[in-house]
Amino acid sequence: MTIAFPSAGPVTLRTNLADYPITRALKTGDVRSDLVGFDFAGPKVAHEGFKPMVREAAFAAGELAIVTYLQARIYGKPLVLLPAVVMGRFQHQCIGYNVKAGALAPETIEGRRFGIRSYTQTTGAWIRGILQHEHGINPAKVTWVIFEDAHLAEYRDPPNVERAPAGKKINDMLLAGELDGAIVGELPHDARVRPLFPDPEAAAAAWAKKYGTPPVNHLFVVDAELSKRRPDVVREIYRVLLASKETAPQRGGIDFHPFGVTALRKPLELITEYAFEQGLTPRKLTVDELFDDTTGTLEA
Repeated sequence: MTIAFPSAGPVTLRTNLADYPITRALKTGDVRSDLVGFDFAGPKVAHEGFKPMVREAAFAAGELAIVTYLQARIYGKPLVLLPAVVMGRFQHQCIGYNVKAGALAPETIEGRRFGIRSYTQTTGAWIRGILQHEHGINPAKVTWVIFEDAHLAEYRDPPNVERAPAGKKINDMLLAGELDGAIVGELPHDARVRPLFPDPEAAAAAWAKKYGTPPVNHLFVVDAELSKRRPDVVREIYRVLLASKETAPQRGGIDFHPFGVTALRKPLELITEYAFEQGLTPRKLTVDELFDDTTGTLEA
Protein backbone atom coordinates (compact mmCIF):
# COMPACT_ATOMS: atom_id res chain seq x y z
CA MET A 1 0.00 0.00 0.00
CA THR A 2 1.37 3.42 -0.99
CA ILE A 3 0.59 6.32 1.34
CA ALA A 4 0.05 9.74 -0.24
CA PHE A 5 1.05 12.87 1.67
CA PRO A 6 0.16 16.52 0.91
CA SER A 7 3.13 18.61 -0.21
CA ALA A 8 2.23 21.43 2.18
CA GLY A 9 -0.05 22.22 5.07
CA PRO A 10 -1.33 20.12 7.97
CA VAL A 11 -1.34 16.33 7.80
CA THR A 12 -3.09 13.60 9.76
CA LEU A 13 -1.19 10.35 10.10
CA ARG A 14 -2.57 6.88 10.74
CA THR A 15 -0.51 5.92 13.78
CA ASN A 16 0.26 2.84 15.88
CA LEU A 17 1.15 4.01 19.38
CA ALA A 18 0.28 2.35 22.69
CA ASP A 19 -0.53 4.05 25.99
CA TYR A 20 2.58 4.82 28.02
CA PRO A 21 3.26 7.51 30.62
CA ILE A 22 5.45 9.38 28.13
CA THR A 23 2.79 9.28 25.37
CA ARG A 24 -0.19 10.14 27.57
CA ALA A 25 -0.05 13.90 27.05
CA LEU A 26 0.13 13.45 23.28
CA LYS A 27 -2.74 10.98 23.18
CA THR A 28 -4.99 13.04 25.45
CA GLY A 29 -4.35 16.22 23.45
CA ASP A 30 -2.56 18.05 26.27
CA VAL A 31 0.34 18.24 23.82
CA ARG A 32 -0.79 19.08 20.31
CA SER A 33 0.31 20.52 17.01
CA ASP A 34 -1.28 22.67 14.32
CA LEU A 35 0.84 20.95 11.69
CA VAL A 36 0.44 17.24 12.43
CA GLY A 37 -2.46 15.23 13.78
CA PHE A 38 -2.51 11.56 14.72
CA ASP A 39 -5.18 8.99 13.98
CA PHE A 40 -4.37 6.49 16.71
CA ALA A 41 -5.71 3.53 14.79
CA GLY A 42 -3.33 0.86 16.05
CA PRO A 43 -4.25 -2.07 18.29
CA LYS A 44 -4.21 -1.69 22.06
CA VAL A 45 -1.18 -4.01 22.22
CA ALA A 46 1.33 -2.19 20.05
CA HIS A 47 3.33 -5.20 18.86
CA GLU A 48 0.22 -6.56 17.16
CA GLY A 49 0.55 -3.64 14.76
CA PHE A 50 4.20 -4.24 13.88
CA LYS A 51 3.55 -6.95 11.30
CA PRO A 52 0.99 -4.90 9.31
CA MET A 53 3.27 -1.88 9.54
CA VAL A 54 6.25 -3.63 7.91
CA ARG A 55 4.31 -5.95 5.59
CA GLU A 56 1.42 -3.76 4.44
CA ALA A 57 2.46 -0.16 5.23
CA ALA A 58 -0.67 -0.05 7.38
CA PHE A 59 0.57 2.95 9.40
CA ALA A 60 2.35 6.13 8.33
CA ALA A 61 3.90 6.54 11.77
CA GLY A 62 4.19 4.86 15.12
CA GLU A 63 6.26 2.75 17.42
CA LEU A 64 8.28 -0.23 16.26
CA ALA A 65 10.52 -2.66 18.13
CA ILE A 66 14.11 -1.83 17.34
CA VAL A 67 15.00 -5.33 16.06
CA THR A 68 11.98 -5.24 13.77
CA TYR A 69 13.20 -1.89 12.48
CA LEU A 70 16.72 -3.23 11.88
CA GLN A 71 15.25 -6.05 9.81
CA ALA A 72 12.93 -3.63 7.99
CA ARG A 73 15.98 -1.59 7.06
CA ILE A 74 17.79 -4.68 5.77
CA TYR A 75 14.82 -5.74 3.66
CA GLY A 76 14.22 -2.31 2.17
CA LYS A 77 10.97 -1.35 3.88
CA PRO A 78 10.04 2.32 3.43
CA LEU A 79 10.46 3.36 7.06
CA VAL A 80 12.88 5.69 8.79
CA LEU A 81 13.81 5.90 12.46
CA LEU A 82 13.38 8.89 14.74
CA PRO A 83 15.77 9.01 17.72
CA ALA A 84 12.83 8.78 20.12
CA VAL A 85 12.27 5.87 22.52
CA VAL A 86 8.63 5.38 23.48
CA MET A 87 9.08 2.11 25.40
CA GLY A 88 12.18 1.15 27.33
CA ARG A 89 12.82 -1.02 30.37
CA PHE A 90 15.35 -3.29 32.01
CA GLN A 91 15.42 -6.82 30.53
CA HIS A 92 17.05 -9.08 33.12
CA GLN A 93 13.75 -9.78 34.89
CA CYS A 94 12.18 -11.23 31.74
CA ILE A 95 14.04 -14.57 31.73
CA GLY A 96 13.31 -17.40 34.15
CA TYR A 97 13.46 -21.16 34.47
CA ASN A 98 11.43 -24.05 35.86
CA VAL A 99 12.99 -25.51 39.02
CA LYS A 100 12.38 -28.95 37.51
CA ALA A 101 15.40 -28.17 35.29
CA GLY A 102 17.60 -27.87 38.37
CA ALA A 103 19.24 -24.74 39.70
CA LEU A 104 20.12 -22.82 36.55
CA ALA A 105 22.34 -19.75 36.30
CA PRO A 106 23.14 -17.50 33.34
CA GLU A 107 26.36 -19.44 32.73
CA THR A 108 24.65 -22.85 32.62
CA ILE A 109 21.89 -22.64 30.02
CA GLU A 110 23.72 -23.98 26.97
CA GLY A 111 22.01 -27.17 25.80
CA ARG A 112 18.68 -26.13 27.34
CA ARG A 113 15.34 -25.31 25.72
CA PHE A 114 14.02 -21.82 26.33
CA GLY A 115 10.73 -20.47 25.03
CA ILE A 116 10.23 -17.02 23.53
CA ARG A 117 7.32 -15.52 21.62
CA SER A 118 9.46 -15.02 18.52
CA TYR A 119 13.19 -15.42 18.00
CA THR A 120 13.27 -11.87 16.61
CA GLN A 121 11.62 -10.33 19.68
CA THR A 122 13.68 -7.37 20.85
CA THR A 123 13.65 -8.41 24.50
CA GLY A 124 15.13 -11.75 23.47
CA ALA A 125 17.86 -10.08 21.43
CA TRP A 126 18.88 -7.95 24.41
CA ILE A 127 18.87 -10.88 26.82
CA ARG A 128 20.83 -13.16 24.49
CA GLY A 129 23.37 -10.36 23.99
CA ILE A 130 23.69 -9.89 27.73
CA LEU A 131 24.12 -13.64 28.25
CA GLN A 132 26.79 -13.78 25.55
CA HIS A 133 28.82 -10.72 26.44
CA GLU A 134 28.48 -10.74 30.23
CA HIS A 135 28.26 -14.48 30.96
CA GLY A 136 30.06 -16.23 28.10
CA ILE A 137 27.04 -18.06 26.74
CA ASN A 138 26.82 -18.96 23.05
CA PRO A 139 23.14 -18.31 22.19
CA ALA A 140 23.45 -20.73 19.25
CA LYS A 141 23.92 -23.54 21.78
CA VAL A 142 20.49 -22.90 23.30
CA THR A 143 17.35 -24.21 21.58
CA TRP A 144 14.86 -21.38 21.29
CA VAL A 145 11.24 -22.57 21.09
CA ILE A 146 9.06 -19.97 19.37
CA PHE A 147 5.31 -19.41 19.17
CA GLU A 148 5.01 -16.75 16.46
CA ASP A 149 6.62 -15.87 13.13
CA ALA A 150 8.92 -12.91 12.68
CA HIS A 151 7.27 -9.61 11.74
CA LEU A 152 9.28 -9.56 8.49
CA ALA A 153 8.08 -12.21 6.04
CA GLU A 154 11.53 -12.35 4.43
CA TYR A 155 13.31 -13.50 7.60
CA ARG A 156 14.16 -17.15 8.28
CA ASP A 157 15.04 -18.37 11.78
CA PRO A 158 18.42 -20.04 12.40
CA PRO A 159 18.66 -23.83 12.87
CA ASN A 160 18.67 -23.70 16.69
CA VAL A 161 15.10 -22.36 16.65
CA GLU A 162 12.10 -24.69 16.69
CA ARG A 163 8.37 -24.05 16.55
CA ALA A 164 6.22 -24.98 19.53
CA PRO A 165 3.42 -27.48 18.86
CA ALA A 166 0.24 -25.83 17.54
CA GLY A 167 -2.04 -24.59 20.29
CA LYS A 168 0.63 -24.58 22.99
CA LYS A 169 1.18 -21.47 25.13
CA ILE A 170 4.53 -20.38 26.44
CA ASN A 171 3.60 -19.99 30.12
CA ASP A 172 1.78 -23.33 30.16
CA MET A 173 4.83 -25.10 28.71
CA LEU A 174 7.12 -23.34 31.18
CA LEU A 175 5.00 -24.28 34.20
CA ALA A 176 4.63 -27.86 33.00
CA GLY A 177 8.39 -28.24 32.64
CA GLU A 178 8.12 -28.76 28.88
CA LEU A 179 10.55 -25.87 28.60
CA ASP A 180 13.61 -25.45 30.80
CA GLY A 181 13.02 -21.72 30.80
CA ALA A 182 11.49 -18.82 28.92
CA ILE A 183 11.78 -15.16 28.02
CA VAL A 184 8.44 -13.44 28.68
CA GLY A 185 7.27 -9.94 29.46
CA GLU A 186 6.50 -10.95 33.04
CA LEU A 187 7.42 -14.25 34.66
CA PRO A 188 4.54 -16.26 36.12
CA HIS A 189 4.08 -15.78 39.86
CA ASP A 190 4.49 -19.46 40.63
CA ALA A 191 6.83 -21.39 42.92
CA ARG A 192 7.87 -23.56 39.97
CA VAL A 193 9.51 -20.58 38.24
CA ARG A 194 12.56 -18.63 39.33
CA PRO A 195 14.37 -15.73 37.65
CA LEU A 196 17.56 -16.75 35.88
CA PHE A 197 19.32 -13.76 37.44
CA PRO A 198 18.92 -14.13 41.25
CA ASP A 199 18.61 -10.34 41.67
CA PRO A 200 17.43 -9.12 38.26
CA GLU A 201 17.08 -5.47 39.24
CA ALA A 202 20.60 -5.24 40.64
CA ALA A 203 22.03 -7.07 37.61
CA ALA A 204 20.18 -4.75 35.25
CA ALA A 205 21.28 -1.63 37.11
CA ALA A 206 24.90 -2.82 37.02
CA TRP A 207 24.64 -3.49 33.27
CA ALA A 208 23.17 -0.02 32.64
CA LYS A 209 25.93 1.59 34.71
CA LYS A 210 28.61 -0.34 32.81
CA TYR A 211 27.33 0.73 29.39
CA GLY A 212 25.96 4.12 30.32
CA THR A 213 22.52 3.35 28.94
CA PRO A 214 19.46 1.23 29.57
CA PRO A 215 18.30 -1.14 26.82
CA VAL A 216 15.77 0.35 24.40
CA ASN A 217 12.76 -1.52 23.04
CA HIS A 218 10.32 0.50 20.93
CA LEU A 219 11.29 3.62 18.98
CA PHE A 220 9.19 5.89 16.79
CA VAL A 221 9.33 5.49 13.01
CA VAL A 222 7.72 7.25 10.08
CA ASP A 223 7.10 6.49 6.44
CA ALA A 224 10.29 7.25 4.52
CA GLU A 225 8.44 9.18 1.83
CA LEU A 226 6.89 11.43 4.47
CA SER A 227 10.35 12.20 5.83
CA LYS A 228 11.64 12.92 2.34
CA ARG A 229 8.72 15.13 1.26
CA ARG A 230 7.84 16.75 4.58
CA PRO A 231 10.83 17.18 6.87
CA ASP A 232 8.86 19.93 8.62
CA VAL A 233 6.27 17.36 9.66
CA VAL A 234 8.89 14.92 10.90
CA ARG A 235 10.60 17.57 13.00
CA GLU A 236 7.21 18.50 14.44
CA ILE A 237 6.45 14.86 15.30
CA TYR A 238 9.72 14.73 17.19
CA ARG A 239 8.90 17.98 18.99
CA VAL A 240 5.53 16.79 20.26
CA LEU A 241 6.91 13.39 21.28
CA LEU A 242 9.62 15.09 23.29
CA ALA A 243 7.12 17.54 24.81
CA SER A 244 4.89 14.64 25.82
CA LYS A 245 7.83 12.79 27.37
CA GLU A 246 8.73 15.82 29.43
CA THR A 247 5.35 15.67 31.21
CA ALA A 248 6.04 12.15 32.56
CA PRO A 249 8.11 11.39 35.67
CA GLN A 250 11.35 9.41 35.38
CA ARG A 251 11.57 6.00 37.02
CA GLY A 252 14.28 5.60 39.63
CA GLY A 253 16.34 8.44 38.23
CA ILE A 254 17.04 6.51 35.01
CA ASP A 255 15.93 7.84 31.64
CA PHE A 256 14.47 4.75 29.96
CA HIS A 257 13.36 6.90 27.02
CA PRO A 258 16.42 8.66 25.61
CA PHE A 259 15.85 11.12 22.78
CA GLY A 260 18.35 12.40 20.25
CA VAL A 261 20.95 10.69 18.09
CA THR A 262 23.74 11.38 20.58
CA ALA A 263 21.90 9.81 23.51
CA LEU A 264 20.88 6.80 21.43
CA ARG A 265 24.21 6.05 19.80
CA LYS A 266 25.41 3.64 22.50
CA PRO A 267 22.26 1.48 22.81
CA LEU A 268 21.92 1.38 19.02
CA GLU A 269 25.55 0.31 18.64
CA LEU A 270 24.88 -2.51 21.10
CA ILE A 271 21.65 -3.78 19.56
CA THR A 272 23.01 -3.67 15.99
CA GLU A 273 25.98 -5.75 17.19
CA TYR A 274 23.75 -8.23 19.01
CA ALA A 275 21.40 -8.52 16.04
CA PHE A 276 24.24 -9.40 13.69
CA GLU A 277 25.82 -11.88 16.09
CA GLN A 278 22.51 -13.67 16.59
CA GLY A 279 21.68 -13.96 12.91
CA LEU A 280 18.86 -11.42 13.07
CA THR A 281 20.55 -9.33 10.38
CA PRO A 282 23.01 -10.58 7.73
CA ARG A 283 25.38 -7.69 8.38
CA LYS A 284 26.00 -5.18 11.14
CA LEU A 285 24.16 -1.98 10.42
CA THR A 286 25.80 1.27 11.41
CA VAL A 287 23.96 3.69 13.65
CA ASP A 288 24.03 6.48 11.08
CA GLU A 289 22.35 4.42 8.36
CA LEU A 290 19.32 3.91 10.60
CA PHE A 291 18.40 7.57 10.08
CA ASP A 292 17.98 9.85 7.09
CA ASP A 293 19.10 13.43 6.49
CA THR A 294 16.24 14.78 8.59
CA THR A 295 16.03 12.34 11.50
CA GLY A 296 19.79 12.01 11.80
CA THR A 297 20.04 15.64 12.95
CA LEU A 298 17.48 15.43 15.76
CA GLU A 299 18.71 15.99 19.30
CA ALA A 300 17.00 16.46 22.65
